Amino acid sequence: MTSWKNAIVVSLDDDLTEICDLADSLSYKVVKTFVQHREKPDVNSYIGAGKLEEIKEFIEDDKENIDLLVVDGELKPSQWFILEKKLGVDVFDRIRLILAIFEKRADRKEPRLQVKLAQLQYERPFVRELIHRARSGEHPGFMAGGEYQVDDYYEMIKRQTKKIRDDLKGIRDEREVRRRHRHFSGFYLVSLAGYTNAGKSSLLNFLSGEKVKVEGRLFSTLSTTTRKIKNKSIPILITDTVGFIQNLPALIIDAFHSTLEEISVADVVLLIVDISEEKEIVLNKLRVSFNELVEIGVNASIIIVLNKCDLISQEALNSRVNLIRNQDFVNDKKVVSISVKNKYGVDLLLKLLYDSLPQLVNCKIKLPINKDTQSFLSWIYEKTHVLDVSYDDYITISFDCSTMIRDKILSMCKRFDGFIIY
Repeated sequence: MTSWKNAIVVSLDDDLTEICDLADSLSYKVVKTFVQHREKPDVNSYIGAGKLEEIKEFIEDDKENIDLLVVDGELKPSQWFILEKKLGVDVFDRIRLILAIFEKRADRKEPRLQVKLAQLQYERPFVRELIHRARSGEHPGFMAGGEYQVDDYYEMIKRQTKKIRDDLKGIRDEREVRRRHRHFSGFYLVSLAGYTNAGKSSLLNFLSGEKVKVEGRLFSTLSTTTRKIKNKSIPILITDTVGFIQNLPALIIDAFHSTLEEISVADVVLLIVDISEEKEIVLNKLRVSFNELVEIGVNASIIIVLNKCDLISQEALNSRVNLIRNQDFVNDKKVVSISVKNKYGVDLLLKLLYDSLPQLVNCKIKLPINKDTQSFLSWIYEKTHVLDVSYDDYITISFDCSTMIRDKILSMCKRFDGFIIY
């Protein structure tokens, strides 16, 4: 049973939806929010002295016992130190909150290493601040308040960071070997990308016919999961990846580079969006997702997949589709509305996906009819999209495939005394 704690949120912006959702994901109930409209944070304590005093009074008077203060922004180490000292509660900024969620969700070796790397990168400037404070005679504890020799801890961070980077490089190299093997075997690579909780894992399950764990919470997917699209003659592997959020911290992008790389090397990217949300939220999440794809370095074809269309009226759907098509960042990208739950629009999505695959070439060959060519014919069915097969004195087969598989098939065709028509 989940044990809930109480938190308050501090922001310089009125839009608190995402930060409250993040707190909720870590089992914190937001009991109070404080908004101070400022162009930029206060250099000393992020918020002004008056607002800080107001928050302090609330914490001291509150009967619910506040466990955490969440700042919807990025704190400098000096600001964090002042807030914790002044308010007497743990203080998380947005990055630390996300890292805590990631740590809770990581269930495999690679994401655990990636989360630890990001945490170490995050902690380094804070440890430097604590070293400075300790040498100034303030004798602070570290982060959660334990007794640490911060100088030794700083050196440990540097050593551990190097080891984790080496371990992640080994995992990344292994993934690259598997990826090359898949390409050589004729597989196209498709990545699912998009805002967290948009339905990527549900779409992966539907297209593959398998059951990857699906949870209605932020960042339920931290590691990549790859499956083959079921019952389709073109061999396509589809990969689910970590979800985006607004202003995804650079240190997380760096730490999760090997995972996000799956998106950058894909032949096609399916960008999943929850179309049932409010228009402004949909557009903002689309914009955030496109910015992240640019940051990652995606050059592949992108198909915008508007999921959960069963939750809104046809009129509302048409209005939102038109609005999305008119956005500058969308340009001429393909847009398709689907409902994974009701299987609506999935056939059209697959057609758009096939049409977007790069270097799909058409071939036609003739093979003699014998026992050896039957096994070769079965292999062609497995690795290509067979369009037509006819039998007379020879087997005549036409198909679409990747250029790499075409070269392999044409070479094998000659070995089986076959004929290449085109």
